[in-house]
Amino acid sequence: MDKTFYVTDEQGNEIEMEILFTFQPDGSNINYVVYTNPNDTEGTAYASRYDEDGNLFELQSDEEWEMIEEVMSAFISEDEDDEG
Repeated sequence: MDKTFYVTDEQGNEIEMEILFTFQPDGSNINYVVYTNPNDTEGTAYASRYDEDGNLFELQSDEEWEMIEEVMSAFISEDEDDEG
């Protein structure tokens, strides 16, 4: 799987993003991607839905954001365990 992709900002600039991870919740047919801008010194992470063609879609609900935050917390804990 390619670990980078490009998004277009409001000014029409293409920005390379790096995929942190993708997942599909159990019992769901919705795919999610969590990604970051490797040039962003603040380390902001973004999340979106995506389809089989790689098109990104905004998250639709607070419940989705809560689920993403839980998965990200688990991902960070797992990453820290691997480093320690």
